Amino acid sequence: MRRQETVELFRTRLLEVIARTGLTRSAFAEKVGMDRSTLSQLLAPDNDRLPRVETLASIASAEQVSIDWLVGLSQGGPLGADILRQSVQVEPDAPSPADERLARWQAEAAGYKIRYVPTTLPDLLKTDRIIAYEYRQFATVDPDQSLEQSQAKLELQRRSESEIEVCNSVQAVEGFARGEGVWRGLELEARKEQLARMIALADELYPAFRWFLYDSRNRYSAPLTVFGAKRAVVYVGQMYFVFNSLDHIRHLTKHFDDLIRAAIVQPPAVIGLLERLLQELNETGRIT
Repeated sequence: MRRQETVELFRTRLLEVIARTGLTRSAFAEKVGMDRSTLSQLLAPDNDRLPRVETLASIASAEQVSIDWLVGLSQGGPLGADILRQSVQVEPDAPSPADERLARWQAEAAGYKIRYVPTTLPDLLKTDRIIAYEYRQFATVDPDQSLEQSQAKLELQRRSESEIEVCNSVQAVEGFARGEGVWRGLELEARKEQLARMIALADELYPAFRWFLYDSRNRYSAPLTVFGAKRAVVYVGQMYFVFNSLDHIRHLTKHFDDLIRAAIVQPPAVIGLLERLLQELNETGRIT
């Protein structure tokens, strides 16, 4: 976890502890033996420093929380329960990788960097026609709800509450343009419309949204999302594996960072690739 993320998570959890006591900030500072000015500094949005160990110990002792939880080394509840039982959870009945739980988890991670390996294409870049086509096979998915979720993700990103890094294989993008795999049977005009939308949004949202493409001959990744320091989620088909422990989150973050280091198309060049694909479709109706 980066230092600034640690400081932000500490501030969030300290505010949670204060709210749970029902005390004013002045009364809380007195209770834990802290100067009021020190508490104000720790809660300031521009603060970039953690408190001294003695201060952490005083808060933890007075409010029966763990120091690990306060600074984000554990993801358990504020009462310091054993987090091992909650480090990995299985969320069943996930009819599609665009399940509403992902939208909720993204909202909870506002302010954190989100790292995302989509199943096909990034959801917030998809046109209505693509969403309707892709999720028509999922009988339990309401197409209107999927469209609303996609629009909500896009609006959230336009407000730049979180940075999003996305990794796809270059073969997945080229395969879409060709109408291969799951896209077999998708009309040419729908593919051209989708490419045009991705070009426009990748340009509009950059640099808060950064899209990397790796070579699937050299790297592989299951669909996953890392919601900052909050959680990491791997989609395995009809269920999510949700990882809450810091150690799991770190490993999946490293996996994502390895994909970025191996990327053969960097974000500024993705638009150029998409424009080339769209031009070929416009001129010949196919990708060479």
